[in-house]
Amino acid sequence: MNRPTTLITGATQGLGRGVALDLARRGGTLLLHGRDAARLEAVAAEVRAAAPDTTVRTALADLADLDQVHTMASRILDTEPRLDALVNNAVAGGGAEPLRRELSAQGHELRFAVNHLAPYALVRGLLPLLTSSAPARVVNVASIGQETIDFDDVMLEQGYEGLRAYCRSKLALIMGTFELAQELAGTGVTVNALHPAHLMDTQGVRDYGLTPVTGIDEGVRPTVRLLTDPELAAVTGRYFDRFTDARAHEQAYDTGARERLMELTRALVDPAGRAFTHS
Repeated sequence: MNRPTTLITGATQGLGRGVALDLARRGGTLLLHGRDAARLEAVAAEVRAAAPDTTVRTALADLADLDQVHTMASRILDTEPRLDALVNNAVAGGGAEPLRRELSAQGHELRFAVNHLAPYALVRGLLPLLTSSAPARVVNVASIGQETIDFDDVMLEQGYEGLRAYCRSKLALIMGTFELAQELAGTGVTVNALHPAHLMDTQGVRDYGLTPVTGIDEGVRPTVRLLTDPELAAVTGRYFDRFTDARAHEQAYDTGARERLMELTRALVDPAGRAFTHS
């Protein structure tokens, strides 16, 4: 791959920052996303200093607002000549107040919105650029923490708890990964999900009150592998537990459940019925 361009969401801290610094040393162009302008510029400056020959640009957006997700995708389509990889890493964790149910700008449960709807919307919005740049890779940062989605209460209006919402949203992300991979078969765009490492030393883990047990670097290596390993060039529609091609939650393989989820997802991401296309 000649001087690839990679977009990393949630690049201002934790795993996203670690992946950015690793990829920067490999050259090419990095598009770093964040929702806080000052933190985003600070990380961009850090990456430029670490790898002066790497081109770094920034994309500011709050992924809890689908309008901002659509706008960011449109801006990237208008300004970037190519996009070889997308890392959907930005995350809403269990939260510092896990019993407080939060909503996105559109009124959806926050974790479902940030961890599932936003990545799906971003992939769909960027498909023209990904397919024209193919071979291209999409890596969705999921979690080993997965819980069955209740289609009678997808937004967890009953019995809300932040970690439960997080685990359901991560399963939704994996189910969406499988569906997109199936849809994009033959386009040269691969879509995979992974659990990068167990309880990394991130702000989200600490905010929820958990004790980190692994460093960020432990999650960086398997994530970067999915982006760069030539042996994985044609692998798509898979869930990895770090370096291992693993089996996700059973609901991820229920085609009926996946169809229900994607019907809901498309309706929430594109309520006006605009025609997303990858042709």
